[in-house]
Amino acid sequence: MIKRVGRYTLLLENAPKIAGYAAIVGKKENEGPLGGGFDRSYKDTTLGEDSWEKAESRLQKEAVEIALQKARIQPGDVDIIFAGDLLNQCISSTFGLRSLEIPFLGQYGACSTMAQTLSMSAVYVESGAARIAAAVTSSHFCSAERQFRLPLEYGGQRPPTAQWTATASGSAIIMPQSMVIEKENIETKNSKETSLIEKTPVIEAICIGKIKDMGIKDANNMGAAMAPAAAQTILDFLEDTHTLPTDYDMIVTGDLGYVGTDLLMQIMNQEGVKIENLHNDCGKMLYDSKKQDVHAGGSGCGCSASVLCSKLLNDIKHGKLNNILFIATGALMSPTSSQQGESIPSIAHLVHIKGI
Repeated sequence: MIKRVGRYTLLLENAPKIAGYAAIVGKKENEGPLGGGFDRSYKDTTLGEDSWEKAESRLQKEAVEIALQKARIQPGDVDIIFAGDLLNQCISSTFGLRSLEIPFLGQYGACSTMAQTLSMSAVYVESGAARIAAAVTSSHFCSAERQFRLPLEYGGQRPPTAQWTATASGSAIIMPQSMVIEKENIETKNSKETSLIEKTPVIEAICIGKIKDMGIKDANNMGAAMAPAAAQTILDFLEDTHTLPTDYDMIVTGDLGYVGTDLLMQIMNQEGVKIENLHNDCGKMLYDSKKQDVHAGGSGCGCSASVLCSKLLNDIKHGKLNNILFIATGALMSPTSSQQGESIPSIAHLVHIKGI
């Protein structure tokens, strides 16, 4: 049953579970602090494909396939899949997932897409519109640079505020808590976790964000553009639920990076809400800022998706975390809008995840 709480938050009273999840990354991502915790990694940015765009499609397909294996179900068991990416017409999703023959609804939330697809999946399952749903998104450094900024061949310089688009994908399978799937001996990189699993991640609530636009036009400073949206969604959720930041183990944002995180802290402090000791950002978690040249941190749909579908959900399953707010942020720009001198609207969606 879905219950609206306050103005913007939906409480999912049966709390659908995340039955399986997977994260696949590229070489740079696997060399970061979270390396070794992903289901699969590649050293070649093309993944053996003819183009970077095809490589990104492959990331999505493999993330879904591994998540399905870990949930012990087949593609035909899934009633609907919500997917999106950064490329025009979401071609990474449509071309990557077409062979799975799962009913498909494409999503575009820019880098907020993981929270958006996860929210849609949870609502469909909670409402009974779907028995099993899947959420997936991806990004690729080379394909994103070619579309949104300059082709890599140009060798353009990146300013200090620029972030590194993650070559990564994350996927999650959502089903009712009451649904039990018979165990199979599935061999994946993280299959050894099975004996260590103590808790099941469930989705308690979601809060869909509002578009915020602070007039920022620099496509190389998206952390600053997205921070106000993250702040607004967090504030809306806390007000709707009458909770405090200290009621949660962690408040983790999508890919604000270092610049956006600093701005988020300033906004929250101005509102009298202290989250410094509880906050982290996927754009800061994915890379080592001292050893890897990522400037202001990580970004891209695959950034928050891969961190959620590895480190965060693993920590919930193993009891290291129990109650988190996951807020993925997105810059709702396009090459056309940037070329026409438009500002960068932003969005942030929140998913409340607990371990039971």
